Amino acid sequence: MKRILIIGKRGFIGNNLYKYLKKFYKVKQISFKELDKFKSEINYYNHIINTSTNKSYINNKYNEKFDNDLKISKLINNKNIIYSFISTRKVYPSKANLRENSKLLPKTNYSKNKLITEKKLTKKLKDNLVILRVSNIIGDRSLTKKIHLTFIDIFFENLEKGVIIDNGNTFKDFLSIDKFCQIFHNIIKNNLIGIYNISIGQKVYLKDLILWLNKYNKKNLKKIKRSEKKIESFYLNNQKLMSRIKIKNSLNDLKKYCYQLSKDKFS
Repeated sequence: MKRILIIGKRGFIGNNLYKYLKKFYKVKQISFKELDKFKSEINYYNHIINTSTNKSYINNKYNEKFDNDLKISKLINNKNIIYSFISTRKVYPSKANLRENSKLLPKTNYSKNKLITEKKLTKKLKDNLVILRVSNIIGDRSLTKKIHLTFIDIFFENLEKGVIIDNGNTFKDFLSIDKFCQIFHNIIKNNLIGIYNISIGQKVYLKDLILWLNKYNKKNLKKIKRSEKKIESFYLNNQKLMSRIKIKNSLNDLKKYCYQLSKDKFS
């Protein structure tokens, strides 16, 4: 049985991955703060996944002392370990049908830092690295630590205020946390290395997503039009990954998940 190490205990992705992957593998989950006392055991595992991050890495210009992934990689000397780096779709510009070889255009410190880490890990780990450029992930984040707000956090915050945002025809790329975990399991099972987009792979219109998430909400809401002059749309092409793991990933799956999330939230 494969041995998996997940670093990051309090976050949304780490906790959901742990619950899902332990059904298939021998999984150990530690916090990043525990790494020093655990470093003698780190080369015991087949796969290492880091889901921890640092606020300064998100908000400030790149500095190695805030790069958790680089620190972890320096402890790895077993060439049979595959390291999973969770990158971001924000390394790309905002446009449709973005492929792994599309032009890169990070605009924020966070996305610039992710791209720098991608390059450093590639140099350090070479063929023992999988880089996952992840689109927006939605799920119940109410019980996990939030270092930065996501679409789903802002959506539910607005609902508490009795407000719903009119996003016009803006589309983005969303994936449920359940589907994300299923995809990650298949990446591990197939020992994939290289760069892959993790996404639904098609346009998800925000107006549709909001309707699905609001299905069981009985409150009267005030609709407010977004004030930005330009609202950026995007989606990631996921064919490279899906051709290798061969699982179903549809808009209807996302719709059903949003209905269930709405039911759990409002019923």
